[in-house]
Amino acid sequence: MGWLSKIFKGSNHKISEGHSHVNYGGDTNFHEPSSSGDVWSENENEDIDRAIALSLLEENQKGKNAIVSDSQLEEDEQLARAIQDSLNVDSPPRYGNGNLYQPVPVYFPMGSRICVGCNTEIGYGRYLNCLNAFWHPECFRCRACNLPISDYEFSTSGNYPYHKSCYRENYHPKCDVCNNFIPTNPAGLIEYRAHPFWIQKYCPSHEHDGTPRCCSCERMEPRDTRYIALNDGRKLCLECLDSGIMDTNGCQPLYNDIQKFYESLNMKLDQQVPLLLVERQALNEAREGEKNGHYHMPETRGLCLSEEQTISTISRRPRFGAGNRAMDMRTEPCKLTRRCDVTAILILYGLPRLLTGSILAHEMMHAWLRLKGYRTLSQDVEEGICQVLAHMWLEAELSSASDSNFTSTSSSYASNASKQSKISHFERKLGEFFKHQIESDISPVYGDGYRAGQQAVHKYGLRSTLDHIRMTGTFPY
Repeated sequence: MGWLSKIFKGSNHKISEGHSHVNYGGDTNFHEPSSSGDVWSENENEDIDRAIALSLLEENQKGKNAIVSDSQLEEDEQLARAIQDSLNVDSPPRYGNGNLYQPVPVYFPMGSRICVGCNTEIGYGRYLNCLNAFWHPECFRCRACNLPISDYEFSTSGNYPYHKSCYRENYHPKCDVCNNFIPTNPAGLIEYRAHPFWIQKYCPSHEHDGTPRCCSCERMEPRDTRYIALNDGRKLCLECLDSGIMDTNGCQPLYNDIQKFYESLNMKLDQQVPLLLVERQALNEAREGEKNGHYHMPETRGLCLSEEQTISTISRRPRFGAGNRAMDMRTEPCKLTRRCDVTAILILYGLPRLLTGSILAHEMMHAWLRLKGYRTLSQDVEEGICQVLAHMWLEAELSSASDSNFTSTSSSYASNASKQSKISHFERKLGEFFKHQIESDISPVYGDGYRAGQQAVHKYGLRSTLDHIRMTGTFPY
C-alpha cells in the first residue's frame, strides 16, 4: 500500500471538514457535512492519474520477486479505482452567489458519532448535536408524544427533550380552581398560590374574585364542583359534608364520647352542661352578649357561655334542594338560665365530626376550668391549655382509628373509641389538617399559648401542669 502515500505526500492541499449550523434554540444545532474545500486543478488530476499508474506498475514489478496474496492485490485495485472514480466527477453546479463548490473526499472517522436514540452510527448526512449527545434528526423525539422535535426551541426535564407544548401540558401547573394554565407574571415567571396543607394550587386572582372556600377544610371551590350552601352563608365541600353534624340531637353521641375522654383523663365535669348547635348569626349574637371570653378571629366556631341568654338552636337538620342549598331547617328558641358558672356550650352546625369534636373538646376545657374554680387566667394560658386538650382528643381519635393506643392517660378512652367503625381516608386526612391548624396557628393567644402549654404537658404531664396553672396562673417552664 506504499503507493497511496506517494499520492498525498507531495500535495500541499488540505482536506477540510466543516459544518453548517441551524440554531434550534438552547444548545440544539443541526449539522450537515460541508461541501467546501480546495479545488484540484486539471493538471493535478493528471499527475495523480500518472502516480496511480506508476505505483501499479511498481507493484507488478515487485510481484515478480515477492509473493503477494490475491486478496491483497484485489483490495489495492479496488481502492485505486475508488479514488479514480472520486476524481472523475461532473462539473459542479453554479449557485446564485457565483461561487463554485467542488466536492472533495472528506474523511469521517468510523464510530465517532453514535446516535443515542437508535444506538447506531450516524455516518454521513445531517445530524443533531444537543444535550451532550449526537442524534439522527428523526431520532430526536419528544418524551411525551414520541414525535420528532423539529422546532427551533424545545424544553427539557431530567435530560429528556419535550416539545414546548407537550412540556406545558405535562409540567406547567394548572389551576385547581378554574383548570386553566396558571398565567405568568410580568417577569415571565409562573406565580400561583398554594394551600399550606392541601397543596391546592390556584391563580392569584381567585383570592379576590369571590371564589368561595369550604368553611371546614378551607379548600377553594373548583369550577366543576359545587359546594353545599348553608343557610348562614357558609359553603361546605362534599367530603366534609359526608361526616358533617347538622343538628343538636345528632351531636349528642359525639358529646358523650368527649365526656368519656375527659373521664379517662380524670377530669370529669361535675355538671351536665347543655350543648347546642347553632347558626353563625346566633353564635355571633351570643358572643356579643357574653361579658367575658376570648374569640379566635376571623371565624368563631364555638363558645362556652356563662351568662343567661336566649338563643336559637338547630332542632332539625336541613335537607338540600336545588342549587345545593339547605332547606326546611327548623330552629327553636332556647332560654339558658344560670345554675352554675357555665350555662351552655355552643358549636356551629354543619362541620364534620372531627372538627366539631375538637371544638367541643376545647370549649369543654373552658367549662372544666370554670367549674373547678380556677382563677381568671390570661388569654394565652386559658386558650393555650384548651387547645392542648383539643389536640389531644384529635390524636386519640386518629390513634384509635389505627387500632393503636394513645398515651397512658387516655388509653381507656382509646380502647373504647377503637371499637367504633373505621374512619375514611379523607376523614383521617381532615383530622391531620385540624391538628396542623392548631400546631401552626400564628396568633399570640391560640398559637403561642398552645405551644407553651404543649411543651409544659410534655415535660411535666397534664396533671402537674394544671396544678401549676391553678397556683400561679402560668405554665411551668
